[in-house]
Amino acid sequence: MRIQESAENYLETILVLKNRRGKVRSIDIAEELSFSKPSVSVAMKKLRENGFIEVLDGGFISLTDAGLAIAQKIYERHTLLSDWLAALGVDPAIAAEDACRIEHVISSESFAALKAHVTKNQQESQNQ
Repeated sequence: MRIQESAENYLETILVLKNRRGKVRSIDIAEELSFSKPSVSVAMKKLRENGFIEVLDGGFISLTDAGLAIAQKIYERHTLLSDWLAALGVDPAIAAEDACRIEHVISSESFAALKAHVTKNQQESQNQ
């Protein structure tokens, strides 16, 4: 199932905030993304209705297995692409911005090939 880029961004943000803070609420997401609380509330409703998140007591947000799988995929893409671009000499802030755009449109096949290439080059560098 293909989901929208905005939903992928929300899921990735929930994962990052969960790793950073332990618990995530809508207000945390709004602050992290500099979005309005009503916009985040609408997005969380859609993510919940589509089975990607659960809203627990106290308004805490938890990723479902389906939501976690998407968030991890996007986060892996973001991290690898951002690090790779920075290693090529791109300013880290620009690399992160570009990675955020690329992570949503790159095919699984192209990402797998890029990941294999980067991994191979890292291993060769460590062996030298």
